Amino acid sequence: MMNTEKINGYTKEEAKALIDYIAEGKKNGKALSYLFASFGKEHGRAKGSVRNYYYTLLKQRGDERVVRLLDGTNLSVDKIYAFTPAETDEALKSILTEKAKGMSVRKAIQTVAAGDDKLMLRLQNKYRNLLKKEPERVKKMAQSLGIEEPLHLQKSQAKSLLQRRLEEEINSLLERLLSNLTEENAKLKERIKQLQGKGE
Repeated sequence: MMNTEKINGYTKEEAKALIDYIAEGKKNGKALSYLFASFGKEHGRAKGSVRNYYYTLLKQRGDERVVRLLDGTNLSVDKIYAFTPAETDEALKSILTEKAKGMSVRKAIQTVAAGDDKLMLRLQNKYRNLLKKEPERVKKMAQSLGIEEPLHLQKSQAKSLLQRRLEEEINSLLERLLSNLTEENAKLKERIKQLQGKGE
């Protein structure tokens, strides 16, 4: 029977294949960026997905299965330092400036990271967190640069509004249905009583 044990969404075999592939590739002087892309192509996974999985895996050295996978590979991930407020502003400014040229968020972040996969991952995560937790900061930065509010931020805000409206409509509909069911139930009970009365 095939072992379907999963490690963060990959089967144990897939995780081992990735670690072996990266370890061998690095020995041969291949860049991580190239290895993520080529492994992804061979296994039907997006380069970004492979990269994210790899870095997440390397940070889980408390998991015995991961320790066994990495044993003897010399693979490691450098400590990732948090952005300072000044670095956050600089990163945000750079990403929004590139986006204003008509680039997608992903392309803008790739351009700012200049081929550094680890930096790209950090920027991607930071930008996503800013959009989610500090949308006003993103908005202010865009305004200070004379750039329109990012479309994805507008969409996110519109989505929240639509979501609230939808929830209100669903709640209203549920209340009406419950009210109708209560009335229907009362009528049925009354009808049953009448039928039982006739049967006596």
